[in-house]
Amino acid sequence: MKYQIFTFNPVQENTYLLWDEQTLEAAIVDAGAWNSYEEQQLADCIASNGLKLKYALQTHMHFDHIFGLPFIHRTYGLSPIFHVDDLDIYRQMPEMIEDFGLTFQAELPPPEKLVNDGAELTIGTSTIRFLHTPGHTPGSASLYIPDATLLLSGDTLFRGSIGRTDLPGGNPRAELDSIRQKLLCLPDETTVLPGHGPSTSIGWEKKHNYFFA
Repeated sequence: MKYQIFTFNPVQENTYLLWDEQTLEAAIVDAGAWNSYEEQQLADCIASNGLKLKYALQTHMHFDHIFGLPFIHRTYGLSPIFHVDDLDIYRQMPEMIEDFGLTFQAELPPPEKLVNDGAELTIGTSTIRFLHTPGHTPGSASLYIPDATLLLSGDTLFRGSIGRTDLPGGNPRAELDSIRQKLLCLPDETTVLPGHGPSTSIGWEKKHNYFFA
């Protein structure tokens, strides 16, 4: 499994492009492209690698992680797949964007599929598993790829920190429980790709993260 990291939009959100090297099937995770320049960066990477974009996956539905969904829908015909408990958050995003003083006039596409904890999708020979990790939002999910020892943690777990829980739908206790019960039990060598900031590993977080070490 290969991946490319893009840091997009005014909130400096990490968008990920994942693909299988044999089949070239690909998924975009947390499409945050904010403007035409960022959209072109994403499109160029997809085209230059000959990728067949199969899924638009979301760890959660906050606005900085969904700015690029209209572009993905318009260009590749894909709509987002995310945990069912974030559907209300998704519906509220146009108002939340305005509350943060940002302008966003594109129409968000309807969900392609709403999933529950443990749902699995495939890219090539790899399985992507949704781990429901509520706390940052009710439907926050971390995407685990066992054969690549790779975890996309969204805004649940960051290097040395955790996601904020003071926005609507946030729950600090649920977030800590999610990380302990769903993430820290993964192999120490698991690479963690968060929704913001640098990558880390489960082993490093168990030793150094202020909230768990």
